[in-house]
Amino acid sequence: MYSYAPLIIVFPLIGFLVLGLFGSRMKNKKLIGVIGSGTVGLSFFLALALFIQMLGIEPGQRKQSVELFTWLSTFTGSSNSLTVNVAYQIDQLSILMTLIVTGVGFLIHIYSIGYMHNDTGFWRFFAYMNLFIFAMLNLVLADNFLLMFLGWEGVGLCSYLLIGFWYEKKFTGDAAKKAFIVNRVGDFGFILGMLLIFSTFGSLNFSTVFNSASLLSVGNTTALWITMLLFIGAMGKSAQIPLYVWLPDAMAGPTPVSALIHAATMVTAGVYMVARCSILFALAPVTMEFIAIVGAVTAVFAATIGLVQNDIKKILAYSTISQLGYMFLAMGVAAFSAGIFHLMTHAFFKALLFLGSGAVIHAMHDEQDIQKMGGLKKYLPVTYKTFLIGAIAIAGIPPFAGFFSKDEILWRAFSSEQGSPVLWLLGVFGAAMTAFYMFRLVTLTFEGEKRFDPHRVHPHEAPKTMTMPLIILAILSIVGGFVGIPHASVIENWLEPVFSPAQYKLLSGEHTGGLMEYLLMFVSVAIAVSGTYAARWIYLQRAELAVSLARRYPRIYRTLLNKYYVDEIYDAVVVAPTVKISNDILWKAIDVTMIDGSVNGSAKIINGIGKILRKIQTGIAQSYAVVFIGGILFVITWLLLR
Repeated sequence: MYSYAPLIIVFPLIGFLVLGLFGSRMKNKKLIGVIGSGTVGLSFFLALALFIQMLGIEPGQRKQSVELFTWLSTFTGSSNSLTVNVAYQIDQLSILMTLIVTGVGFLIHIYSIGYMHNDTGFWRFFAYMNLFIFAMLNLVLADNFLLMFLGWEGVGLCSYLLIGFWYEKKFTGDAAKKAFIVNRVGDFGFILGMLLIFSTFGSLNFSTVFNSASLLSVGNTTALWITMLLFIGAMGKSAQIPLYVWLPDAMAGPTPVSALIHAATMVTAGVYMVARCSILFALAPVTMEFIAIVGAVTAVFAATIGLVQNDIKKILAYSTISQLGYMFLAMGVAAFSAGIFHLMTHAFFKALLFLGSGAVIHAMHDEQDIQKMGGLKKYLPVTYKTFLIGAIAIAGIPPFAGFFSKDEILWRAFSSEQGSPVLWLLGVFGAAMTAFYMFRLVTLTFEGEKRFDPHRVHPHEAPKTMTMPLIILAILSIVGGFVGIPHASVIENWLEPVFSPAQYKLLSGEHTGGLMEYLLMFVSVAIAVSGTYAARWIYLQRAELAVSLARRYPRIYRTLLNKYYVDEIYDAVVVAPTVKISNDILWKAIDVTMIDGSVNGSAKIINGIGKILRKIQTGIAQSYAVVFIGGILFVITWLLLR
């Protein structure tokens, strides 16, 4: 079965090629939808079959690499030569990520059939989506850094294509360019990290690098620089401070794109990369501490912005940034399994919430302002119930999926040798705000009085192609957390062979806690429930209280509403000076003055010489005779004087 693993990647590629080459000629949208969704579905079922086979194999024997061909082989001029194969590594981590990418991606593709049905770029949308899945699968299944980077850049390209899908609108094009450029900043760090890895270990193959790294001591300086550079790449791709600014603007694309980027693919790439390189990061405690701090601060920072936003998709976007912060908090305290566990549960409930928001936008005729909604549960019963399940899950209320994964992260943030009570407090504070803003969103959207014009807007439930994925994701958001029950965690046991070398380096592999663990669990749940109750009480019974608070603290409210003016600061500090330098120095001074000046100057010189020489060609025979005679006299004189 392992030999068939490359087909998992090939199927979406075939879908992209078929739709990309022939999609514009296909008149049957149902056929386009079947091809686009079916190829991803085939990848999911093949991955599922491979997963089932792996269950019957001893944990130590589950890892295998399937090599297709040599991609790059070159002699570097030293004792090292660079050889990179197109090869895919199947192990517990990569197969779990593959199931998440293809499973959730398959449901999003099915949903898209209904959501994008009336769009003129229907075939182009599915072609891009298939390419997105293909790139992400290369990223998670690669057995070397260079092939991973191919997928890494591939998802960046696809995000640009999909965020700017409606290219005729200026703001979508601007958002796509913003995502592309910000990610290039992070990718520069990733490239430098790869170069340093090759110069240190003489290879880019995971097995070779990690086996060599396992011989190094904790605190190694080279490992510190490698991991810092790799994490810069992760900060860009997974939207951490300060490279998070692209992700809220990514909402400009179609809602299924938002679900795919935020739930199953692109933003999880950085988390996966850190997990895959856990042995390298275990050698650099300073980097680990930095990751934990960045993750915790990002979780709280994004949550505060989400408290006051009114665009239904923007709220979910800042929620994604916050939840990614929790995943990096887990990575920073060496709770690698907990971070991947939260990545999985987050894929379920965040895909559910984004697709649910798409159903609301579809019903409200493209309206996204929750202040102009209200009372929609009467018109969208399935969407309401599934959205509510997603909100409960992300709030971390038991027994829904988000509770188990978030609680595991909070406990490890408190108890791990790399953790601290401060990190736990930040995590709990973020959890309280998460519960509040999510139930503010639910209440203002689905409950209370109608705030829309019923004569202009006629809300209606989405078609089955859109509601069935919601129901499946809702079920997963309920039961998906039970694989991570403390002290009997199936997912931790499954991933243990992958992370055990890193845990051995950090000496933090035990899961103990007893009474303290349950006490902290109770506190975090109580805070989440309090946040939920506070949101419902304010926005159902005391709506004027929210208005009065905004008026009482206008500066705080405006600061949060304007997202701490980070975009404006970037524009003033980075964008405007860059544009000015480009215009005044690069364009006017160098391009216009030097380059154009040299070209135009040489043209003027030639033109001046031409004007002088042109006087010889007068067309008067007598003038030519004078020139001839003068020439003859010159030659005779020269010969006589020689």
